Order: sequence, then C-alpha cells, then structure tokens
Amino acid sequence: MPEPRWQNPVVRWLDERFPLFTAAQHQLYDYPMPRNLNYWWTFGSLAGITLVVMMFSGIFLAMQYEANTANAFDSVERIMRDVNWGWLMRYIHQTGASLFFMVVYIHIFRGFYYGSYKSPREITWATGVIIFMLMMSASFMGYVLVWGQMSFWAATVITNLFSAIPLIGEGITTWLWGGYSVDNPTLNRFYALHYLMPFLIFAMVAMHLIALHTTHSNNPLGVDLKDPRDSIPFHPYYTVKDLVGLGFFATIFVLLVFFAPDFFSEPDNFIPADPLMTPEHIVPEWYFLPYYAILRAVPDIWFIPAKLAGVIAMFGAPLIWLFLPWLDTSKVRSARFRPIYRVFFWLLVIDCVVLGWCGLQLPEGIFLTVSRIATAWYFAHFLILVPIIGLIEKPRPLPHSISKPVLPKAEIFAGGQLVMAREAR
Repeated sequence: MPEPRWQNPVVRWLDERFPLFTAAQHQLYDYPMPRNLNYWWTFGSLAGITLVVMMFSGIFLAMQYEANTANAFDSVERIMRDVNWGWLMRYIHQTGASLFFMVVYIHIFRGFYYGSYKSPREITWATGVIIFMLMMSASFMGYVLVWGQMSFWAATVITNLFSAIPLIGEGITTWLWGGYSVDNPTLNRFYALHYLMPFLIFAMVAMHLIALHTTHSNNPLGVDLKDPRDSIPFHPYYTVKDLVGLGFFATIFVLLVFFAPDFFSEPDNFIPADPLMTPEHIVPEWYFLPYYAILRAVPDIWFIPAKLAGVIAMFGAPLIWLFLPWLDTSKVRSARFRPIYRVFFWLLVIDCVVLGWCGLQLPEGIFLTVSRIATAWYFAHFLILVPIIGLIEKPRPLPHSISKPVLPKAEIFAGGQLVMAREAR
C-alpha cells in the first residue's frame, strides 16, 4: 500500500474529510512558478499582506468609533489619546491606506509593462481592476469618517457629482446622502459601506488568485512555460523572495508610522467639519489626485456639460483598463521586446505623475491647460497609441523558452512568427 501523504494522524484524518492541507500543499508548495520572476512580482503579495493589516486594524478602530456627526471627530481624537494603543492602530490604518495604493499602483503598472493583461489572463486582469475600484470606494468612504473639514467637503463635492448623471443622478445623490445634504445619515451609510468593502475586496482577491492559478503567472520575458526547467516550486524559492520584499516594505511602513504618520495628510482635516466654512482649496488623498485633475480638466463637449463629461472621464480613467487586453493589438507581451511601446509606457508614467501634480493645484491658468493636455494624452495612450503601436511595431525576437533565452542556434519567435536564429559569426 502507498505510504499516506500526511504522517500526522490528526492531520490525515482532517485532510481526508476536508482537504485543507492538500490544497495548501498544492497552492503554496507544489504550485509551479516561472523561474525568472524578479522583485516586481513581490508587490502582489505585499498588497495581500497590507489588505490583511488594514482589515484587522480597521476592526479594532470600528470598536471605538462613533458614526455620529456630533461625535465622529471627537471619537477619532479619543482613539488617539485615550484608547490603549489606539494611536498605533489609527496610524497603521491611515499609513496602510497610502502604502496599499502605492503597492497596487506599482503592481498595475508592472502589468502594463510586462503585458500581464494579455491572453489567457484577461479574467485575472479584470478581477484586479475591480479590486482597484473597490479599493477606491473603500478609501473614499473611510476618509469621510474622520469628519474633518477636508473629509466633509470632499464628501460633498464627490457625492454631488452623481447628480450630473441624467435621469437617475439626483436619486443616486439623495440615496448616498440619506437626505438633501451631507449629514448624519450620510456618515452612517459610509461607515456601514466602509466596513463592508474590505470583505468584498477579500472575496475578489480570492477570485483573482483562482484565475491566476488557473492561467499561471506571467514572467518578465512574456513567454509561455514550455520546458519543465522553466518552472520551480513556489516554496521555498518565492516565499523567501517575498519575505525579503516584505522586510523592506515593513521597514518603510514602520518608519512612516512612528516618524511621519501624517506625511500624506492634509492640515485642514485636523479641523472639525464645518458646513458653513468652505476650505480655500479642496484636495483629496494623493492616490486620487490624477482622477481629480481629470475631473476638473474636461470642458463642455458638444451637448455634454463639463460636469457630466468630467464625471465620465474620471470614472472612465480606470475602467478603460478593463478593455486593455483587446485594445493592445501586439502579440508580444513584454515591453523588453517592444522598443516603441517601452518609450510610450514611460511617457504614460510621466503623464500620470503630471496629472497628480495638477490635482494639487487650483484649476486655473497654466495648471488647467497642463491638466487638459495630460488628460488628452492619458486617453490617447490607451485608445489610440496602444492599438496603433501594436500594428506598426516590429518587436525584437523572443526566446523560445525561459530556461534557454540565449542560444547560438535555436528556434525563436519574432513578432508571433517562427524564425530560425543563425549562429553569430
């Protein structure tokens, strides 16, 4: 008889009835990974770890928070001053939100560069975009819960944008407010939804991982695994690599929490919300700044008023990523072999930084002009440049496999067609 897989009788008894250990063995130990993944691939794991940290710190804060406009700001101060370790949980949650977006943005742009959205990973990519949209919703609602000046007026401005939607806009806005202005019902709704969102994100992350483990990970070369030597087990090779990345990430996290916890915060948000006093300049959190710049940059377009056009552009900016697998016409995944695309990728990165900078400024003068140019470039990149580049670009030859990227005589793929590489003379 074959030797049992699990020697421990308790583990074996449980696994025969609920194969938890077998699933963990398959997903964490035996799961084949491309052998050439670099440290850009650790940001997915860092995002998952940060999500868990955010959920646990958020549950702790929810036990002490009062979702009432009369007490919300004071309850946050009470958490900071009177609750044991409350200041630490608040700073972990506050800093974690910024770092969560930071690692996810890097994760997304790594996908842009290495073509991780291409077939057969369309579902993996789509679930990732949905996760990002849920993150934005959760973060916005959590920002409002502080009930400072910037929180209150950001809620007023952003929720009022829905009124621009024809026919149903006023109804959506009234439902979000729970009345006819941002007040106590609004705060209660945002508190409930903010608590719900992380669990929805967690469910989408599970779907994201299922899709990823079905189609397997992309790699820096963007070639499929063809040789058994192309892959290695996830453990111990990538668990150790992820731990190295986690060490650097945790160091930055701790330094920010203990030495610069308010680095990403707006000073006006340390003032209690006052509906009768409008801040001179309403500024959202840094990870919303590019979309805020897009919202304010769009003018009237034919029969579409500027407010509605700005809302469409703001929400369309991340939603356009869903269609990227079909907008990109190139058969080559990795930008390492796409010299033209690589240049325009870095131009996109610069464009997004410029949009973020414009989001910090007042929408007037040169800043408004730059915002409009950067917004036009952003949408042109995905809707015009990416499809055209895929058609006209001549990629460099691809290696036949990961394990043999350079050979004197080898069959390699160039531009999706099989060619023969000749020995260099």
